[in-house]
Amino acid sequence: MMNRYLKIFATTALSIFCVTAVNAQVVASDSVLQNRDAKSRLSIGGYGEINYGRNFYSDHVSRYSQPEEHKNDPSHVRFDIPHAVIYLGYDFGKGWSFGTEIEFEHGGTGIAYEKEDEEGGEWEQETEKGGEVELEQFWIQKSFASWANLKMGHIVVPVGLNNAYHEPLNFFTVYRPEGEDIIMPSTWHQTGASFWGRYGDWRYEAQFLAGLNADNFTNTGWIHRGPKSPLEFDVANKYGGALRIDNYSVPGLRIGLSGYYGHTIGNTYPAEKNGASATYKGKVVIGSIDFTYKGYNWIVRGQADYGYLSDAAQLKYMYNRLNSKSPFKHSAFVSGNAYAIGIEAGYDVFSQIESLRANNQQLYVFGRYEQYNPYASNTNNTPYDFTEVKRMALGVNYHPIRQIAIKAEYSHRFLKSLYDNEPAVNIGVAYEGWFDLGHKRANANDADINRLNKRINDLQRQLNDLKKSM
Repeated sequence: MMNRYLKIFATTALSIFCVTAVNAQVVASDSVLQNRDAKSRLSIGGYGEINYGRNFYSDHVSRYSQPEEHKNDPSHVRFDIPHAVIYLGYDFGKGWSFGTEIEFEHGGTGIAYEKEDEEGGEWEQETEKGGEVELEQFWIQKSFASWANLKMGHIVVPVGLNNAYHEPLNFFTVYRPEGEDIIMPSTWHQTGASFWGRYGDWRYEAQFLAGLNADNFTNTGWIHRGPKSPLEFDVANKYGGALRIDNYSVPGLRIGLSGYYGHTIGNTYPAEKNGASATYKGKVVIGSIDFTYKGYNWIVRGQADYGYLSDAAQLKYMYNRLNSKSPFKHSAFVSGNAYAIGIEAGYDVFSQIESLRANNQQLYVFGRYEQYNPYASNTNNTPYDFTEVKRMALGVNYHPIRQIAIKAEYSHRFLKSLYDNEPAVNIGVAYEGWFDLGHKRANANDADINRLNKRINDLQRQLNDLKKSM
């Protein structure tokens, strides 16, 4: 009987181990590539978020420059749709495929600028509904083998955890984790070419991209707006490159290294033959390490990012940033360094309730801590101390089904003593998945997980019966 007991115990452990391994590897850095099980060549899916937030601090524009005057300002509330995204993919056959991701940010369209040659080169601005409609991905791909794929077009730049895994079911907080979202573009997407593949326990991707525009860098966001263009085209007078490597050798654990290098000063319109933008390079260098662990009903994620910008002190004096009619008008210095670190952990308490576990419902209780600063070095001895932030969040994620999460959290930003701290409560509903067109079979990973969960429940019942009989 003891041998039988040990056999059941070992089989249960192996089943849990297998579930962990499957769960750890279902996420790809490119969302449009996740659907590989459709009988139809056409794939349609998406993700989205609907959020409510109450911020218990001032929303006045001068709350940092005049903090004493805004200590007792009332709280403010907002409803928001941060992202509503539609995936479209098509398999042409013979290794050729197409993918696109259309994103509606905050439910609208934004601001457009135009340089009117007929009016002496003046800038003209058109303001529409606040928010953006963006073509976040648009590419053609040729797959030669699982280890060799060439993608060309508008693509996600997978530097950092947020960008590589940016869908709302890949983080516990209601909004995307702040640190990376502040210092880097999020989601970072640019036009270029990508070579990627998977070999054994390794996934790798190398990209050649249009450069960032240093005229868009700020003191509070570092390079966050670098890929943005107010024009009808992306300027590519300078270039950049990105690299990402993920390893899955340890079941349940993914570890990723990513980085970026590129020149940014002078990557603007109109191009200058002489002057500051033709003299300085504005080199951007970013290094990042991140991980995700899924096992024993835990999910733990973390990242650390560090960035360097050369010639940061020169940006304030660039022509486009001094021109009041330019869309690049900025009056603040930009930092030569920025960083963001963060870690979050959540435990599925429903895993301990057999009926809920068998029904594939999950309730993660989580905590998150992060620290970041987009202005980590005082350029020309000019400080902006309010940019240094420590933040904690506590909350829950309830999954009635795998594709939907209902989120709630209490968060608190800790600033330097000169400023008020910033507590908030956020509630959100998010979804992510592929739509059933009536001719798709069930996702293979879902089927495997459901079978393994059923097997675990059966084995658990046998273990309970054995314990009673001993």
